[in-house]
Amino acid sequence: MKVLANDGLDQSGIDALTEKGFEVITTKVPQELLLDYINEHKIRTVLVRSATQVRKDIIDNCPSLEIIGRGGVGMDNIDVDYAREKGIHVINTPSASSESVAELVFAHLFSGARFLQDSNRKMPLVGDTEFASLKKAYAAGIELKGKTIGIVGMGRIGQEVAKIALGLGMRVIAADNMVGKASIKVTFYNNQFINVEIETEPLEQVLRHSDFITLHVPAQKEGYMIGASEFEMMKDGVAIVNCSRGGVIDEVALIEALDSGKVRFAGLDVFINEPTPSKDIITHSKISVTPHTGASTLEAQDRIGLSLAEQISSIFQIQ
Repeated sequence: MKVLANDGLDQSGIDALTEKGFEVITTKVPQELLLDYINEHKIRTVLVRSATQVRKDIIDNCPSLEIIGRGGVGMDNIDVDYAREKGIHVINTPSASSESVAELVFAHLFSGARFLQDSNRKMPLVGDTEFASLKKAYAAGIELKGKTIGIVGMGRIGQEVAKIALGLGMRVIAADNMVGKASIKVTFYNNQFINVEIETEPLEQVLRHSDFITLHVPAQKEGYMIGASEFEMMKDGVAIVNCSRGGVIDEVALIEALDSGKVRFAGLDVFINEPTPSKDIITHSKISVTPHTGASTLEAQDRIGLSLAEQISSIFQIQ
């Protein structure tokens, strides 16, 4: 049985599938050739991440296809309901990368709070000749401890963000239309733990009262979740991080808010025009940027690979 891992698969997943008798193909097939490739090679399982699209054309015209798997959480690049109506299994790994994404959120927060996104660019260029002026320029950093973080979206990733924030001594508030209350268990290295109940609030309240805002929501079907009017609601000097989906934030409005000083800094792992993000965004001195690597840790990829292998084996009833 052939499995096409079109956006790659961790070696742990490849090994687990191979041991069960699957043939795992990791050739990257261009989107426009994917339908023909699946049919030519009689692929029964296609695994993707965020790059490959599995839409109705593939679902309708690839009779060998039995499983579509997404290595990660969001499945907006797959016509999920349509595939299931056609009897195709659609699987993902909703919890495998939560910790990795949450840690990247704080990598961006710490970077922006201490100007690392700018100092890491300028120190190699002029650090040996303008050390004193750079030291002065970056002297107004801020601490996260004691500040209020607003989490928009209290799913698995949002709750992992809350755990880290609580461990740092931050006040946590949250907005989520689907979650009324979240019970956050913060576990320490010696097996001690605390439980914290967080009741969600209307989005407007979270935007108004947060020092830092982090977004963990699906792709928007229409418009932006955060645009000029939402930035206007926020505190002066707020910071915002988006490690969810491109298009959640209006990037033009974000630049305007950064340039005016309304927003102190931003952290972006996702962009409107991936894989060709705006030059104005990725070169802005107040934006910490990463190339959609929220789930890209060795630990997360290992968990994703093993989870997909386990689900595929279970569906095909291979022990």
